[in-house]
Amino acid sequence: MELEFRKGTLSDLKVLVHISKSTFSESFEKDNDPDDFRKYIDSAFCEEELSSQLNNLNTFFYFVYLENILVGYFKLNIGDAQSDLKQDDSIELERIYVRHVYQGKGIGKYIIAKVKQLALKTGKSFLWLGVWEKNTRAISFYKEHGFVKFGKHPYYIGKDKQMDWLMRYELPQNSDKSMN
Repeated sequence: MELEFRKGTLSDLKVLVHISKSTFSESFEKDNDPDDFRKYIDSAFCEEELSSQLNNLNTFFYFVYLENILVGYFKLNIGDAQSDLKQDDSIELERIYVRHVYQGKGIGKYIIAKVKQLALKTGKSFLWLGVWEKNTRAISFYKEHGFVKFGKHPYYIGKDKQMDWLMRYELPQNSDKSMN
């Protein structure tokens, strides 16, 4: 499978808003209160919010294409852009989404390999993420790819307090870097 990864820029704002809303809705709308969910979507994925994130030097969006078709995206954060830990030696995978019609085709394993490759280039010690504790399919996927649970934190969809597992992947360290 030949995927193309393209870093998002401010010129991609409308595309980012669309894929963010659609993939998040496909994944979680059925499991949430409709009013809370709509309010969350409208604030978390509005142009103003995503524009601010695209302009943040510590946030990186990547679009994923299969045969020139946008099939997903992911978001990485370092430094103070991280949603929770904000440790200098960590990088956060805040979002990783594949459009529903392309799930189950092995695209996720290619995306997570690309995420690890990009994370390794940062020289950080570990890659971490938050995943909803009820999303057993995603938890199994991350475990298969070397992530382990190390904590949890609350995540709100409107007024609904949900719990995310925090999972981490230890990044292999270049022997030259570890000697410094």
